[in-house]
Amino acid sequence: MRVLLIASSARGAALAKALTERSSTPVQLFCICNARNPDLLRFSEGRLTVGDVADLNLVRRVATQARPDFVVVGPEAPLAAGVANELAARGIPCFGPTKELARLESSKRFARHLLARYRIPGNPEFAAFTTIDGVPEYLAALTEFVVKPDGLTGGKGVKVSGDHLGSVAEGVAYAREILATHPCVVIEEKMAGEEFSLMSICDGRHTVDTIPVQDHKRSKEGDQGPNTGGMGSYSCADHSLPFLTRDDIAQASAINSAVAQALASEFPTPYQGVLYGGFMKTAYGVRVVEYNVRFGDPEVMNVLASLKSNFVPVLEAVFSQTLDRTHLSFAPVATVCKYVVPRNYPENPEKGVPIQQVPASRDNMRVYCGSVHQEKDTGRWFLGGSRAVAFVGIGSTLAEAEAIAEDAACQVQGPVRHRRDIGTINLVARRVAHMHELLWVWSA
Repeated sequence: MRVLLIASSARGAALAKALTERSSTPVQLFCICNARNPDLLRFSEGRLTVGDVADLNLVRRVATQARPDFVVVGPEAPLAAGVANELAARGIPCFGPTKELARLESSKRFARHLLARYRIPGNPEFAAFTTIDGVPEYLAALTEFVVKPDGLTGGKGVKVSGDHLGSVAEGVAYAREILATHPCVVIEEKMAGEEFSLMSICDGRHTVDTIPVQDHKRSKEGDQGPNTGGMGSYSCADHSLPFLTRDDIAQASAINSAVAQALASEFPTPYQGVLYGGFMKTAYGVRVVEYNVRFGDPEVMNVLASLKSNFVPVLEAVFSQTLDRTHLSFAPVATVCKYVVPRNYPENPEKGVPIQQVPASRDNMRVYCGSVHQEKDTGRWFLGGSRAVAFVGIGSTLAEAEAIAEDAACQVQGPVRHRRDIGTINLVARRVAHMHELLWVWSA
């Protein structure tokens, strides 16, 4: 079987491992990446093309040469650019939605209006503005708010009152800044609660859930600092999270399923890929923070580390729209992912600087290369300016998985850092206590 993977981060490395090692049929992997990623070079046996992953001409050329049975798209930018449309025109199945369907992520306005139009639960109060007119009044009426660009921002464009914005005036100023570069700004009520991710695989008619994962976007320990693409994440052996109930997970699953049905009603082309719901448990139920149209990074690394089922047959079921006959099985293990990043990431990250002493994967620990470039002649690894290497600890308990990931992340030498608190007992306890406090205030 010939498979083309479009990748740009450690998420791509995790997908490459799953594609080549979790298939009932041998897979010959081809890759497109924006750098000479060491993992992608290894899994593809050198069949790696370096270039802009959202360049449709490049994808067309590589696909023509590779003649893949199907294509898997890791990041959102190629999907927003229409790579699935380009492949469909050539009769090549793509695990990732068309450009029109990808608006679920590329346009926050589209996503909010879709949920509202089909009366899908979980939508916060929101409004979209194409000019600054009405923005000050709406922000003042909300008192606590979230301001988002209507477009892709790599997880770094959202600002929240109280955390990033100190007043209505600052909210207005940020809205003006967004409108200078984006067609629309989306303003939403600020929700209080704990965020979690539930990714469901969709074949256009059916959805199958993976396991809930909690991501950590803030760059510094204690959830301080600016937002990032994600500094790490964890999942638990019981396939829940310490602050969730089974009913919470059922609510999130039902919302994902309802979104799939809404998209099927709106578009003739089936949505084939991942419906990644970013949710928040609040005192008054599960709410929708955002939707993404691909596997989460780093959450996919937790999911694939726990997955017992073969991965490639699941993708084949998506293309044949027989996902309802597919069962995903997950091992009863806890996982903790910690990203090693450049020391000054995300504001002014080191780039082109070598790193050393990166430990190798073993049975209870996975290592995935992200924004790392491997020098052709020497084999040395250099920082690419974003999240560099992800370490996933696997254990019977969260504490065991966290200790494994922490030990591995600490071994990397160079101008790098990581969040030491991800998956720790203290941080998880604070999340649980926060949720208990919100529920107590609400019930009172």
